[in-house]
Amino acid sequence: MKKTLSIIALSVIGLGLVSCKKEENKEVQNAEVIGVDSTNAPAAPSTDSTVAPVTPAVAGAETPVKSNQPTTTIALSESNFDFGTIKKGAKVNHVYEVTNTGTNPLIISEVKPGCGCTAPEFTKDPIMPGKKGKITLSFDSTNFDGSVQKYADVFANVEKAPIKLTFNANIQP
Repeated sequence: MKKTLSIIALSVIGLGLVSCKKEENKEVQNAEVIGVDSTNAPAAPSTDSTVAPVTPAVAGAETPVKSNQPTTTIALSESNFDFGTIKKGAKVNHVYEVTNTGTNPLIISEVKPGCGCTAPEFTKDPIMPGKKGKITLSFDSTNFDGSVQKYADVFANVEKAPIKLTFNANIQP
């Protein structure tokens, strides 16, 4: 009985890993990138102190949850990065710089990658107006070949959350 359950569990996990690779590439190609000022030019300060909706971090949950934080505005150094050609199995990372261009503290509550091959790190302390923070995406290319495009959703107290960060790589043997 235990052996049967173990085999079923391993089959489900294996199927999940394979589907992650195929489905994610389709998902990223069909995803709409949310417009965010990706220049370093400061945006007009927001006087809107309403609460911004933030999507919950639970997988499959679709009900928006209200943030307790007043909204602010953000500028990204870039929203897409190209690693170019990398060797299969390489682990690479890129730092996206964020600037709080609003009047309220910027709070990044979560960075949720589209697949387990991408690991995020981000500034967890509030980013004060005019100050900068960082979001680092680390990518493990072990299970991929050829051209890939990956993403992570950034949840923060901004009007149009989540913000989508993307990167591309061409993986060669």
